[in-house]
Amino acid sequence: MASIQLALSDVAKASALSNLLARSTHVPVLCVEEPDFASACVVVMDEPRFRKNPAAAQNSDRVVLITRNDEGHLRAAWEAGVNTVLSEQDPLNTVVLAVLGACLRAGAAKQKPSDARPT
Repeated sequence: MASIQLALSDVAKASALSNLLARSTHVPVLCVEEPDFASACVVVMDEPRFRKNPAAAQNSDRVVLITRNDEGHLRAAWEAGVNTVLSEQDPLNTVVLAVLGACLRAGAAKQKPSDARPT
């Protein structure tokens, strides 16, 4: 199963986000230094990590980018093709919603446990 990978410079923020996501989805959540796009449905990155990782621009449809809310940073995200961009000031609950939406777009939620029965 694909994972949600958190590649954030702020370790405390990554940990708090990981805890919130773990309560919100069955998709495994991993805190990583370098994301593995081959095994990720979504990668949450901050601007410094996004800039340093060339694979991020090639997989921009699966990136949730947390960046500064200024024209230059937002333009760079737009030009890179990132679909989901959040401000550094957005609450973590907003980030969780954005990540879950990105997972749905990526198809991660289509997988059902084998014991699931219609109700």
